[in-house]
Amino acid sequence: MRNPERLSVTISEAVDAPADRAFGSSIDPADVARFSAQAAEWWDAKGPFAPLHRFNPARLKLIRRLLVERFGRDERARAPFEGLSLIDIGCGGGLIAEPMRRMGFGVTAVDASSENIGTARAHAEQTGLDIAYRPATAEQMAAEGHRFDVVLALEIVEHVADPAAFLQTCASMVKPGGMLAVATLNRTLRSLMLGKVAAEYVLRWVPAGTHDWRQFLKPGEIRDWLAPTGLDVQGPFGLAYDPLNDRWSETDDAAVNYLMTARRDGSAYGEFIPFTGL
Repeated sequence: MRNPERLSVTISEAVDAPADRAFGSSIDPADVARFSAQAAEWWDAKGPFAPLHRFNPARLKLIRRLLVERFGRDERARAPFEGLSLIDIGCGGGLIAEPMRRMGFGVTAVDASSENIGTARAHAEQTGLDIAYRPATAEQMAAEGHRFDVVLALEIVEHVADPAAFLQTCASMVKPGGMLAVATLNRTLRSLMLGKVAAEYVLRWVPAGTHDWRQFLKPGEIRDWLAPTGLDVQGPFGLAYDPLNDRWSETDDAAVNYLMTARRDGSAYGEFIPFTGL
């Protein structure tokens, strides 16, 4: 087991190191501050992000299945996505970036919170994973001309200031043949009861105020906002929690948690060109 004191020191060093700054119209300062305050807790499976640790295996399984289908890779391979590039927008502490790197992707991961990036860098260093972390926004990466085979925007669109512009910016970074994956919560009565009231005030899975139900998004809204990009939108693919077995799994029911994909026509380049300037 890792020494938590050493990890804390490493995180502090990473945060204090000279780094560029995230900026852009998608940033919601209140949400960034909320997640920054918990940055050191990302990898604590019993801490404030414990629900995300339980949710992550089902989310990864679904994403891997969709990516294998998209790129025609061998699902039995340990690292089926060698030669493909991926960016994780709003990466937090790296809970998605690390397994994606292990699957073979060349991974770039960005977050508006420098504290989150510090945590992610420290953990990747301890696990020996080469992931290009950077405090930045989707707007910055798109403006600099970065393009990727896969763009992930998971559980972030409900936290940005302008979700329509944010999704269109994410779509602009998808290479020909590539795919955008967006995961969020539906704006339904059930999601209000389960994703907001129960999760924050009854089960106390996440701190009160983590989510604003009014910012949850219906699948039709995501489809409409992505329509001008020319990408082929598919889904929703639902993810549901089974309280009897304490596990998440893929489902046809997208009333609460769901994921959608958007694919660009063409052939994937499969070339990883990471950003420079760290």
